[in-house]
Amino acid sequence: MVTFVNKLTVHGDLDAFLAVKGRLTAYMAAQPGYVSHRTLRHAADSRVFLELAVWQDAAAHGKAVRSEEFQSIVRQLGPLATPDPGLYETVEESA
Repeated sequence: MVTFVNKLTVHGDLDAFLAVKGRLTAYMAAQPGYVSHRTLRHAADSRVFLELAVWQDAAAHGKAVRSEEFQSIVRQLGPLATPDPGLYETVEESA
């Protein structure tokens, strides 16, 4: 399993950002290898979000992000938010 982590700082219209993010999340959730997703909002800065998406493996995530449909949706985020993405492997976990 791998976790995609993306810090998004919104500099455009917040409602437009949330709408595009919703479409992107729905698209990704329908892709093979997708496991789960969580969106967090910074407690002190409502324009900063953290996306956490768990995937079966890096290859499944890579295939999803290379698709034309993904690229078409993600291009709409450019004018609205600055991303800081990365793919992470679990090192330690506790319940």
